[in-house]
Amino acid sequence: MLAVAMEGSVPEFLAGDVKERLEEFVAGVAVASMDHPVQRENAQLYVRGLLAAGHRKSLEPLVVRLAGDGDYQSLQQFLADSPWEAGRVMRAVVERVEPVLETEAWVLDDTGFPKDGKSSPGVKRQYSGTLGKIGNCQIGVSVHAISEKGTLPLGWALYLPEDWCSDPQRRRKAKIPEEVCFQTKPELGLGLIKRAAGFQVERAPVLGDAAYGDNTQLRTALNDEKIEYVLSVTPDTTVFKPGIVFTGSRAKDKQEAVSIESLARSLRREDFQTVTIRGKDKSRVRSRFAFVRIIAAHPVILDKQSPREEWLIIEWPEGRSEPSDYWISNLPATAKPARLARLARLRWMIELDYKQLKGHLGLDHYEGRSYRGWHHHTALVTLAHAFLTLERQNPKVQRRASHYPKRSASSNRSSTAGPDTATPANSQ
Repeated sequence: MLAVAMEGSVPEFLAGDVKERLEEFVAGVAVASMDHPVQRENAQLYVRGLLAAGHRKSLEPLVVRLAGDGDYQSLQQFLADSPWEAGRVMRAVVERVEPVLETEAWVLDDTGFPKDGKSSPGVKRQYSGTLGKIGNCQIGVSVHAISEKGTLPLGWALYLPEDWCSDPQRRRKAKIPEEVCFQTKPELGLGLIKRAAGFQVERAPVLGDAAYGDNTQLRTALNDEKIEYVLSVTPDTTVFKPGIVFTGSRAKDKQEAVSIESLARSLRREDFQTVTIRGKDKSRVRSRFAFVRIIAAHPVILDKQSPREEWLIIEWPEGRSEPSDYWISNLPATAKPARLARLARLRWMIELDYKQLKGHLGLDHYEGRSYRGWHHHTALVTLAHAFLTLERQNPKVQRRASHYPKRSASSNRSSTAGPDTATPANSQ
């Protein structure tokens, strides 16, 4: 596999058919997204440097590995200041590569980029799940397509804390555009999802952890955009129990909402069923789930929205004293339990993207202090990652950038549940 080849020498990796496919793929993306020949040439060089062997993928060692083919000043200007749009590159990459994945879901997440100093855009002492603690870092929000065939970033956005957005001097030094204002991570994520939904690819259910699932504005906005989701929520999320009758936006008889943890504990054993789903490395995972139709209380009570019935997915493994996880989903009422459970548990695949993007391709190695440069770097890392994804499908067959197979518009994503099965818990 190409990931292994990357550990070898640069000439061995960038040789023969692989080099030709790489140049053709990058050229196809660059022609579709960059207006000037120098930009396209530098894109070729930078991606080649990212894929070449070597631990650090920051600009200086990357140029050294190019062995005289790349000019440092030209590449630095290309990254930090050149006016090409990272979003156009992302779209060109996604529309060429996503169709081969047979995507099951999109994952919304964020990751930390540890940094020294205070000058990199968005850097401050803040909590990072990557670090598992508060540290000096940047936070990048991203959306990824995932499937059993591979993963693919669909978009990146740098989170800028409020104190950054309100500091004219720091904004000027980091070259942050005037139109960029403070946005929460869920707001950034929503923007990325809506942008990806406008690409020429099929939409897929959005998955995310409780940092996103607990945000009722995000869930409402996704539903308004007719985008499906299966989002993790915390146990204190309040819902109306099944069967409650509403008059307008008020529950009949003023019945109060309950926490989903309380609701889970009120269920009978026969309300749960054992579901067998595919786990990591094609393993099989069995666990108990309950699937309950509920109405989230927060949008009704606080946001004054009309009641909207959704799925509450509860995982309560056998032998545990309490449920382990909860999700809320706007998938249709006809959705199969096996598919709901599969999507609920599928978010772990985001780990594969971050591992390769950082471990092999230097996603977190950008040392520049330009807001545009950060987005340029993440787009080019995505371009390199996408090439590896294609190579894994059939590394011996030459692929033309403009001739990747398209899925039929009639393809049914619900069929991707495959051999996942669900059976009543009391029948085991």
